[in-house]
Amino acid sequence: MNLFAVIIGAVLVNNFVMVKFLGICPFLGVSKKLETAAGMGIAVTFVMTLASAVTFLTYYYILVPLRLEYLYTIMFILIIAALVQFVEMLVRKHSPVLYRALGIYLPLITTNCAVLGVVVLNKNNIDAMRDAGMRAGIIYAVVNGLASALGFLLMIVIMAGIRERQERCNIPKPFKGFPIALITAGIMSLAFLGFAGFMRG
Repeated sequence: MNLFAVIIGAVLVNNFVMVKFLGICPFLGVSKKLETAAGMGIAVTFVMTLASAVTFLTYYYILVPLRLEYLYTIMFILIIAALVQFVEMLVRKHSPVLYRALGIYLPLITTNCAVLGVVVLNKNNIDAMRDAGMRAGIIYAVVNGLASALGFLLMIVIMAGIRERQERCNIPKPFKGFPIALITAGIMSLAFLGFAGFMRG
């Protein structure tokens, strides 16, 4: 298993926001300021990485032995919700300003399809490589979860930097706010198509 290829693939080639179009709600909603974007990106990174490890262990050491594999979606959502509650308590205690700035988007990590998408993708990929063993499986799950989260963090920080600069630009009134943000995201997504053949080259 080539971990470098997993990282590059998750961050650039198959970026969850730019290529898979998952996690768009917090990506657009929290990317107005660089500070809140970085805070959201770090929170998502923590949840996504930890969820990748916990869901792997839950699926293969609880659901599979009990033959309850069909419950994996419900179990994964419950695990993600618990982790988000933990992150919310930490942010509220240690950074009340960031907690207020993130607002409703922090608890919405629970329904962030990028987080659920990465753990389901991990499960499907690890099912396909069972011969590699459980140790290789959990390493893949954690590395892919972390890399996918870093891809999300990278995109939301870049978007926040662009939107902060756009605030100082003379943008026509019909394009201000979400319209110019959607156009910017579309151009960024087109740019990321350049990485599509990177892993094959």
